[in-house]
Amino acid sequence: MNPLTHFNAAGQAHMVDVGDKPETRRVAVATGHITMLPATFALLQDGNAKKGDVIGIARLAAIQGTKQTANLIPLCHPLALTRVNVDFSVDEALSRVHIFVTSETVGRTGVEMEALSGVMAGLLTVYDMLKAVDRGMQIDGVRLLEKQGGKSGHWQADSNDSALRDQC
Repeated sequence: MNPLTHFNAAGQAHMVDVGDKPETRRVAVATGHITMLPATFALLQDGNAKKGDVIGIARLAAIQGTKQTANLIPLCHPLALTRVNVDFSVDEALSRVHIFVTSETVGRTGVEMEALSGVMAGLLTVYDMLKAVDRGMQIDGVRLLEKQGGKSGHWQADSNDSALRDQC
C-alpha cells in the first residue's frame, strides 16, 4: 500500500505537489444509486414530481458537482475538465435509480474525486426533488468503478456495476 500523500513528514496535511508530473489524459468513472418507495419511483418515471424533471435536473447537478470538487474537498487541485458525461439507469424492481459519472481531463492529477462528487451531487438532487413524498430514500453504493491515466495506469473495479454501466 502506498503511503498517504496528503501528509508531510511532520504529519501535517498539505496539498500534493504535482508540478513535476507529466500531463496525461485522465479518466474516472464513478457510480452510486438511490432507492425509494415504489410510489416515489412511479412519480419519477411518470415525470409527475412537483419540482419538475428529476433526472434532467440531477444530470445538471452532477455536472456542476464535478466542476465544484476543489471547492468542496480541501486538498483537491482545481482541474480544467475536458469532458463530463452523466448517465442514469433505473431498476423498477428495486425502485432504484443508478447514476454513472465519467470525468476527464488532460493534466497532472486524476479526476476520481470529480467523478465521485458528481455522483453525490446528482443523487442528492434526486433526494431533494423527491423528499416531500419520501424522506426515507437511501443513497448507497457510491464508489469508483474505473480510472485511467497517470503513473498508476488503468484500474477497474471487479463488480456487477461495470456491467450495469455498459447498459446505459
